[in-house]
Amino acid sequence: MLERNASVKTELAPPGATPTIDTLPRRLADFETLGGALDYAAGGRRGLNFHDARGTLTRAYPYAELREDALTIARRFIAFGIKPDDRVAMVAETGAEFAACFFGAIYAGAWPVPLPLPTSFGGRDAYVDQLGVQLRSCDPVLMLYPEELADFGSSAAERGGVVSRTWESLDEIAQASGDLPVAQADDIAYLQYSSGSTRFPHGVAVTHRALLDNLHSHGFGLKVEPADRVISWLPWYHDMGLVGCLLSPVAMQMSVDYLKTEDFARRPLAWLDLVTRNPGTSLSYSPTFGYDICSRRMSSQTRAEDRFDLSRWRIAGNGADMIRPDVMQTFVDCFAPAGFEAGAFCPSYGLAEATLAVSLMPPGEGIRLELVEEKELSGADNEHEGRPRRYRAVVNCGRAVRGMEIEIRAGDGKALPDRGIGKVFVRGASVMVGYFRDEESTAACLSKDGWLDTGDMGYLSNGYVFIVGRAKDMIIINGRNHWPQDIEWAVEQLPGFKSGDIAAFAITGPSGEETPAVLVHCRVSDPHERGRLRDNIRERVRAITGISPVVELIPPRTLPRTSSGKLSRTKARNLYLSGEIQPYDIAA
Repeated sequence: MLERNASVKTELAPPGATPTIDTLPRRLADFETLGGALDYAAGGRRGLNFHDARGTLTRAYPYAELREDALTIARRFIAFGIKPDDRVAMVAETGAEFAACFFGAIYAGAWPVPLPLPTSFGGRDAYVDQLGVQLRSCDPVLMLYPEELADFGSSAAERGGVVSRTWESLDEIAQASGDLPVAQADDIAYLQYSSGSTRFPHGVAVTHRALLDNLHSHGFGLKVEPADRVISWLPWYHDMGLVGCLLSPVAMQMSVDYLKTEDFARRPLAWLDLVTRNPGTSLSYSPTFGYDICSRRMSSQTRAEDRFDLSRWRIAGNGADMIRPDVMQTFVDCFAPAGFEAGAFCPSYGLAEATLAVSLMPPGEGIRLELVEEKELSGADNEHEGRPRRYRAVVNCGRAVRGMEIEIRAGDGKALPDRGIGKVFVRGASVMVGYFRDEESTAACLSKDGWLDTGDMGYLSNGYVFIVGRAKDMIIINGRNHWPQDIEWAVEQLPGFKSGDIAAFAITGPSGEETPAVLVHCRVSDPHERGRLRDNIRERVRAITGISPVVELIPPRTLPRTSSGKLSRTKARNLYLSGEIQPYDIAA
């Protein structure tokens, strides 16, 4: 069936970009394979659109052109000797070249493996080491990267004994003749590494069937409309960026506008400029920190209503990290004058092992909270020694997407009733078949009847799922459980701190007992002032949580983040214990 008003509004698009509305009938990812999805999308006029740091369109890339380029690259891959089920690793730079190489591998029957871009933390050696570890894990026959990353890419490839080249150099390879392989729905489509994959990477093997089932369920849950257009700055090596903002638009024939992630980091408000210039309705996603940085940048800018029009932002997705209700409220307060509606917020829960989406808030319901008493979150059986009751606001992450089951289980494996806090398990057609060449890790989290242990803790309430934290992050002191987020949020209440400035984790004390440690970015230079700040932090944590932590003040921008921008508590702990994070000396 043709989309509503398609004959009237086929040119709805920013100047020079691919159109938002087209006469090609919309299909919600109901294809056998990802290649079949691109074949169909190429019959219309929509596509990908790339913008520079100021939001200026640099290239419109219709799906028809993407398909033509991908087929050419597929034949070059085959001429190079690449066979079905071979892995092709590729640095996931946001641009036409990566998109063409990714789909070229799909058409050749190979498995594309997106690799991360460099981050500001750790420098060249850390990045090359990370690439090397992932290359050894996926064992590719070829690694591809852009010319400007040749130094990094070639070094990592040499260490791993992998053949590598720039994607610009693929033009030198003649095309093979003959028919291309025909993919089946249960074939592996690609490997996806989690954002934190470093020392022990897990390559999630995603089949065509799992991918398209998840995309269909996601599109159904979002109630995709004819005038919807995707706006994104998310990296393509992370599942929310790759699946949600590249593969999903292809499979649902939506035009999409991109900023590079590094350009967003430098000029975050360019993201909102793109939303403003979209004449249709916008679908755009971000972890909490993306909304946070935009609100903070506006503090020194002109009024939001003088620069932005966010009234057509239909779905403002939240995911990939714990959702902070205070940050979301600040964003609403800042941008409501520019037309942003709080009901546009769409909290979700997902993970790479489930392809992407597990749950989704129904459009229009916005951020909904429940206050949970501290002892319920910690699993304590008794009151807190006479201290007043304290509550944490937990964000509703929506209902299970179509075809997905969610179950909350106690430590003994038994299912818990509503509001019982336990481990989150999920099952559905989009759950992974396993980790690539890692049967032990697969068996540890995926049961024979298809239930996936997500490693997250949460509860169900009237069909909605609430996530309270990662099980591995929990700090156990004197038999009582404490969430690092609660400790970090306690410190953030002090003046001068923001999300991402604090990392809490457990260390082993001199007597072998578990002790909480808190690393805090410090912008104070006077040693005596640092001493007072440390004491204030320790007292604040003790007042709110009842525990007395080791507090270390460290230089700004020291705490490590994952490739998708999330705080990495595990890496922070390891760097602290190894001495690579050096705290400031504090006056006695």
